[in-house]
Amino acid sequence: AINAALRAEGVGVDCEISVLLTDNEGIHELNREYRNVDRPTDVLSFPANELTPGEFDAEMCDIDPETGRAFLGDMAISLEKCAAQAEEYGHSFERELMYLTVHSTLHLLGYDHDGGEDEREMFAIQENFLDALGLKRS
Repeated sequence: AINAALRAEGVGVDCEISVLLTDNEGIHELNREYRNVDRPTDVLSFPANELTPGEFDAEMCDIDPETGRAFLGDMAISLEKCAAQAEEYGHSFERELMYLTVHSTLHLLGYDHDGGEDEREMFAIQENFLDALGLKRS
């Protein structure tokens, strides 16, 4: 899902993303520590760079001197929350996990969803990625 999102966004350089798969307790702790939000969530994204959505520029990224990869940031996903949401929305765990992964990857590439047109654009991109991966919404 990460590679598909990067390709679709025109990222033509090798990248590095740190991924933490955790439970509700683990993501709750991260949410409280880094966002001052005292509850678990499904996914957290911590971009390493300030990128413009849809306009990836490797020169704006931190480059790992040993690997030459552009470091995009960190993501954390609660597998516990993922399973609950998959059941709630009536689709597979795999689809929900891919959804959360693509969602976080887009955040690392500068997208946000504070409402309005940006939110509609981000969510449309996510659905297109999942459709391309054969994970259409039921």
